[in-house]
Amino acid sequence: MLPVPQSVLKGTGHGTLPPMLEQYVALRDQHPDYLLLFQCGDFYETFGEDAERAARLMGLTLTHKSSKDFSTPMAGIPVRAADAHIERLLSQGVRVAVADQLEEPGSGLIERKVTQLLTPGTVTEERLLSADENFLAAVATGDGYALALLDVSTGEFRCASFGTRAALYDDLARWRAREVLLAPELSGNAALLADFQARFPVMLSQASFDEAQTQRELLDTLGELPASLNSPALLRACGAVLGYARSTQQGRLEMVRRVSRYEPGAHLRLGDWALRALEVFSPQTPQAGAQGTLIHVLSETRTAGGRRRLRAWLRAPMRDATSIGARQLALQALVRAPDIRHALRALLYRAHDLERLAARVATRRAGPREVAALARTLELLPEASALLEGQEGLLGSLAQRLGGLPDLVALIRAALVEDPPIRIGEGGLIREGFHEGLDALRREATAHRAWIAELETSERVRTGIPVLKVGYNSVFGYYLEVSSAHYAKVPTDYTQVATLKDRARFTRPDLREREREIARLEGAADRLEAEVYNELRDALSQHAERLSEAAGGLSELDVLAALAEIAASRGWVRPITTDGPLRLSQARHPVVEQALGERFVPNDVLLHPERRTLLITGPNMAGKSTYLRTVALCALLHQIGSFVPADQAELPLFDSIHTRIGASDDLAGGRSTFMVEMSELADILHGATGQSLVILDEVGRGTSTLDGQAIAQAALEALHRVGAYTLFATHYFELTRLEGQLPGLCNLHVAAEEETGEHGHLGLTFYHQVMPGAARQSYGVEVARLAGLPGSVTARAAQLLSGLNAQGDDGQLKRELASLDLSKMTPMDALMLLQTWQREARGEG
Repeated sequence: MLPVPQSVLKGTGHGTLPPMLEQYVALRDQHPDYLLLFQCGDFYETFGEDAERAARLMGLTLTHKSSKDFSTPMAGIPVRAADAHIERLLSQGVRVAVADQLEEPGSGLIERKVTQLLTPGTVTEERLLSADENFLAAVATGDGYALALLDVSTGEFRCASFGTRAALYDDLARWRAREVLLAPELSGNAALLADFQARFPVMLSQASFDEAQTQRELLDTLGELPASLNSPALLRACGAVLGYARSTQQGRLEMVRRVSRYEPGAHLRLGDWALRALEVFSPQTPQAGAQGTLIHVLSETRTAGGRRRLRAWLRAPMRDATSIGARQLALQALVRAPDIRHALRALLYRAHDLERLAARVATRRAGPREVAALARTLELLPEASALLEGQEGLLGSLAQRLGGLPDLVALIRAALVEDPPIRIGEGGLIREGFHEGLDALRREATAHRAWIAELETSERVRTGIPVLKVGYNSVFGYYLEVSSAHYAKVPTDYTQVATLKDRARFTRPDLREREREIARLEGAADRLEAEVYNELRDALSQHAERLSEAAGGLSELDVLAALAEIAASRGWVRPITTDGPLRLSQARHPVVEQALGERFVPNDVLLHPERRTLLITGPNMAGKSTYLRTVALCALLHQIGSFVPADQAELPLFDSIHTRIGASDDLAGGRSTFMVEMSELADILHGATGQSLVILDEVGRGTSTLDGQAIAQAALEALHRVGAYTLFATHYFELTRLEGQLPGLCNLHVAAEEETGEHGHLGLTFYHQVMPGAARQSYGVEVARLAGLPGSVTARAAQLLSGLNAQGDDGQLKRELASLDLSKMTPMDALMLLQTWQREARGEG
């Protein structure tokens, strides 16, 4: 968040500010935390230190506004290009206030007013919004932690309570708020604030968390204090987020109709690290691009609301078997009815963003073309409902929600012309026949125009001037034009208003009167048309809740139709929800399969209460990480109610998915790769339960071999004690000895084979097939050859490896012995270590 300068405008003289700049300062002082864009004709201007800041942030040229005794920096942007600049400011964490001219320039000071307050978390203008959710969050404490989330662009309002800060952070990361309000007990604690800012680099804003004021906000917006908000922390967080949103929306929060409290425990816990490691929304390597993500593979939705709903499902997978089953039944019905599915998807392709349109209607901010788009979308609802006729369960309930709003469609169609203008006041907005008073004004104006249109013919006859013309321009208005050859025939009742090179222009009192009448009538018609349109918006806003309900149903149907299309076209199957076993037959990684097509090698997976840990060995590039992610992604897809990429699938309900795949330095935080890895592992070991799925890849590789192996084994043993379903990929072959020592641990390996001929090494073949048992070797030197290391280097590496292997276990023993610090060992420690070595030497494990 960038600081906002509060100093006055810089002046070189000692006089008062010019009236326009006094107006600027007054408006800016009303909104001290915002950068004010002040309309001056075709530009939005900034002055003083605000101008210096705007020039720096937007890359503008800094000029000066000067008079006899006054000079100040000035920077501006064209009004027509304002959106791009505002978007740039918001992305840099700058709040923007827009002051527009409310009247045409005249002799005095133009009236201006702040018409928009824009912050990253409260934007409602479609042109400034992305297609994804746009949450404003508020966090308060008390009896635990409370989180409130509000998307002002759709009216979605939800909240939750958390027992720990870690759980709060997990959920806040899940919903990716663009702006956060922190209660004073959090923002005033330097250590907590620094920790929060390190985790969430978003705009932090101030709001009132006063208990009395937040309760008033809830009462004003919702009409009650919802019973679900049964803690002071929840009341404060929800009231604070409403109060801040109300200030930016200048009192308009009609789109917010209810608050829904959700239980974090009702959803699969999926931390930010897991989302990144599984590449759900973003790839781990930028080179992969959006194509390397799960959301890209699933992006078959046809509406913006459907895309947001799909992202929400992926962020909050369910743990309730009944709800999961309801979605699966809906998908199954659509998979088995391709005609209905294709018709629905074709229909959805024509729909606009009904959720955001409904919110714009609720706040009476919808423009003419938005209202027209609303009508076109509402006209689709009866068609969608008819296609779902006879369906049961979730599809049947959606059919009822999409029953259509024919009364609203009829009202809009009767009121608006087919192709309305972009803005109110441009004329030609309200359809003829809708409002008698407006029709009367238009008829009268049309009659005057008809008189002017006939004037040219009648005057040619009366004056005998065959080339006489009636014209119009914005300077002279209507005029009669006569060429110089016919000046002698100009009647005495003509008054000359302009002389050109070879012609002159004239007017007449009756023509001037007609012109004044037309201007009066058109002005009155424009004002009345605006009133009629505002009445239309008022009428539509009364149905905001019905519109919101239909919008939610349409988005949900879009996601179901998209997932059904994916299942049908890619051979995904409906998984069976089990009480324990996890069985996947010929499972595929959805993203990698889409990239490789038929070249992808599927694999089987089996986990159950007596076989909870799979230890997977094999060379790099053989497919261990893909295997791990395949299992996790199938579990995630199962718990959003989707089909999964496999031939057969049985999956339990997990309470969380924990991952540690890949690592990177945190240079800004001063943490090494190993430190990042250990932090992630610590979170996993603290959070994993017997209902968790844990995916670990190469734990311990960021430090020395012995340290890394020890940490990997200790972590594996800890997860085994907890009882989590664990897939553990490693290069530490010593860990494979744990099979038989840890009940339920099973060794697997990814098949690979080194080919040699009479002339030596030929290459390494990866089969990408996961097989029982431990790998024989890691093939590290062979993988290095494939990576393109010089032959001299890989030959020397092979020579060194041969020598190390010749040392065998003795070499390992020597390395362990050399690493001991005998000065810190007690006699009992030494005896226990000696006993361990003796058991290993006897093969007793």
